[in-house]
Amino acid sequence: MEKVDQKIRDIISDCYPKIKELNPAQKAVLDSGLLENKSNYIIAIPTASGKTLLGVIAALNTILSGGKVVYAAPLISIQNEKLAEFKKFEKFGIKIGKHPKSSDLSVMVFESFDAITRFSWNSLREIDLLIIDEFHMIGEYSRGPTIECALTRSKIINPALRIIALSATLKNMDELASWLDAEIVEHDYRPVPLYKDVLITEELGVKNKNDVVLKVLNESIEDSSQILVFVSTRRFTEALANFISGKVKKKIPRDKKLAFRAVAQKILDVPRKRGSRPTSVCLKLAECIENGIAFHHAGLFDKQREIIENEFREGNLYMITATPSLMYGVNLPSKNVIIRDYTRWTSRGPQSIPVFDYEQMSGRAGRPGYDTEGYSYLVAKSMDEGYNLKDHYVYGEIELTSSKLIENKDAVFRQIISQVASSLAKTPQEITEFFGETFYGYQMNCNDFGALAVDTMEYEINNALEFLIQNGIIQLTPEGLKTTDFGNLIARSNYTVETAVRLKEYAKKVSDLDIYQLIYDISRTPDMPKISFKSRKSKEPVMDKLNEYGIFACDISNDEATTAALLEWINERSEYGIENAFNVYAATTRRAAYEASRMVKFFKEICHVLNNYSYSGDLDKLSARLYYGVREDIIQLVVSVKRLGRKRARALVEAFGSDLSYVSQEELVKIEGIGPKTAESIMNKFGKDQFAKFKP
Repeated sequence: MEKVDQKIRDIISDCYPKIKELNPAQKAVLDSGLLENKSNYIIAIPTASGKTLLGVIAALNTILSGGKVVYAAPLISIQNEKLAEFKKFEKFGIKIGKHPKSSDLSVMVFESFDAITRFSWNSLREIDLLIIDEFHMIGEYSRGPTIECALTRSKIINPALRIIALSATLKNMDELASWLDAEIVEHDYRPVPLYKDVLITEELGVKNKNDVVLKVLNESIEDSSQILVFVSTRRFTEALANFISGKVKKKIPRDKKLAFRAVAQKILDVPRKRGSRPTSVCLKLAECIENGIAFHHAGLFDKQREIIENEFREGNLYMITATPSLMYGVNLPSKNVIIRDYTRWTSRGPQSIPVFDYEQMSGRAGRPGYDTEGYSYLVAKSMDEGYNLKDHYVYGEIELTSSKLIENKDAVFRQIISQVASSLAKTPQEITEFFGETFYGYQMNCNDFGALAVDTMEYEINNALEFLIQNGIIQLTPEGLKTTDFGNLIARSNYTVETAVRLKEYAKKVSDLDIYQLIYDISRTPDMPKISFKSRKSKEPVMDKLNEYGIFACDISNDEATTAALLEWINERSEYGIENAFNVYAATTRRAAYEASRMVKFFKEICHVLNNYSYSGDLDKLSARLYYGVREDIIQLVVSVKRLGRKRARALVEAFGSDLSYVSQEELVKIEGIGPKTAESIMNKFGKDQFAKFKP
């Protein structure tokens, strides 16, 4: 740390007390001139080698010199983790937040930073340093084009902006560095050595892959280490956890059993605090956790996933079975990582995972400060399969990182809209020039196809422009291309163009608003989080529920399950009731309902663009019903009284009716869950001396 300013060293020492000295990879990066140079950097060192600390040192160096820094991450989970980590800097007078207007160090997801590059140029020009976490995701289909185009715009609008990209090692790092005009610092140091291998059922003398997992777990329990197991689907995470849980429950020491039960109780408390009984998934999870085994997937309550992650870090779980999404996001290392399933289900059927994803999952093995080594295992059934897996994954090379910009049609649409809406492009030629500055454009210019590559790019852009003009998003004017009011609405949202166009078409054809049909249309858009079925059991209950509301569907899929769940949600049914009624992962109901509430507001704005104000009041009510999960008669009550919630609001109405003006504070506190503060809030809003009256 000798090269680091004393003020920075003092902050690091206080906020990261476990760090006594820099490791070889960190020293190599600092020795390369990270703090002295003004050039862009790509820092490529293994997982758990301290990339974040290097970003922090560079950020503090900029902030203490009077500059502003943005730390951009691909996922909200990473954003939340980094916000909590960086909050420690506030004791040194450094403002931490989510936007550079009010912060010295802002932690933003890629989409939020992209929005700044489109519409907040003054804020963008005030940023001195941009740190990009998980930079390798530039080659990912959904988020890659977002950060790629945000970087392209940043270089145009704020050429003085310095960029430091934190990345896993990529095969074509030189290509990325050339596009970004950056120096590369690569290092293979890993604080915990990683050993990768393939375990074969035949060789170990066991029947199946689950027995292999059990064998490794038994050894881990003996040496007090933990296991993270990746499988391909939600159902597989649950099935494996249930299997392993049943096998180990008789071997658990009493002190561990007590610790596991405490974690299980926390899991069960999550739905109870939300006014719902624990769902069957919650009960299954708690039962597994009582034996030290947890499953982790998107069908759980957010708080439950957070509890699992925290307790695993604290050593209060033996094992987590997870879907591949856990390879990104929160920092969750383990001594042992098992990749049981090396295929994923896609629209084209089961597909083998890329070598890059294998490396990301393997990189979770080995906890700095806890383990002296980490182990990553693939599991094979036969010797032949084992040899093939070892050759392809353990000894294989990662794939080239390629831009997915043109492959992602919505990304092309949105970037064209952004360029036109922000006045950065007024002609097709200027749009093409922008795309030529992206990583996609750089790769096309550098390949062997030359003019053909340029023609292909122009063809795709012209097709996209034609679509946007036909759908009233962009218009031709004597001054050049301009976005319509509808186009501006899309540009300032995070919704896909497909979602916006579908909702616009519905708004144009509707003559009498049917809120239930609207919920169905919203549920079918690509932007809605889906409430998925747990198994292949009968889907007739979902069909019957839709028919009850005049919605008729031939195929019953997750779109229809989402609709049915939301219809029950706005009629005050709990997650427990929804799960039992439709056999779905009901823990995601609230997440889907919040997004549906926002989308109803978006639909209302689309109606206003079309000069249709007839349904504004009805849409406001529907948005509130979705957000709070209530029937129409208590909307005003839950909206007016902060944190009252639908369960207590319903209890109030059942006890006192809709007129609360003659109810005393003493009577209010007799309702379960209503304390003096809440009662006072109700009196302030609806008491006899107030003008506002609660009306259903």
